Amino acid sequence: MIARVALIAAGIALLLGLTACGERPQVIEYKQGKYQGKPDQPPWDSAKFNGNKNEWELAIKQRNQNQNEYRRTN
Repeated sequence: MIARVALIAAGIALLLGLTACGERPQVIEYKQGKYQGKPDQPPWDSAKFNGNKNEWELAIKQRNQNQNEYRRTN
């Protein structure tokens, strides 16, 4: 009797363990060569830069220089 209960419990534990190995289907955003999601917009096309790519690139270069450890230690 006890062996039977233990066997049933082991079987249930095995089934629960195997369900974690399954893979769920993901949301399909890609269909036949076309991306179905939100279109990307360039980072410089924001209120801060008003579509000015050169100003955005200058801000990125300045930010990178502020993160340069060699420059900060001298």
